[in-house]
Amino acid sequence: MNNSLSDNTFCYINEKGKKVKCDILCDLETKNKNYIIYTDNTKCKDGSKKIYASSYIYNEDERVLENISTEEEWKMIEAILSYLTKEN
Repeated sequence: MNNSLSDNTFCYINEKGKKVKCDILCDLETKNKNYIIYTDNTKCKDGSKKIYASSYIYNEDERVLENISTEEEWKMIEAILSYLTKEN
């Protein structure tokens, strides 16, 4: 999924060809991979915002989002989300 980045937001084209603007909640760079936690500001049934996480690589000046594939990665993302929600 290619996207363009501007400040704390980025846009991507979804599977229906629609441009979707997302707010970056957290951008991490580890020794092995880069991760991004973001929201498209849509709501869950309980009224909370939907939050997504992806790993990414750079392709020239664009980020290419990839799926998070391991349980270890998800545990790290969950710990970060827990920390962020306690801070706010």
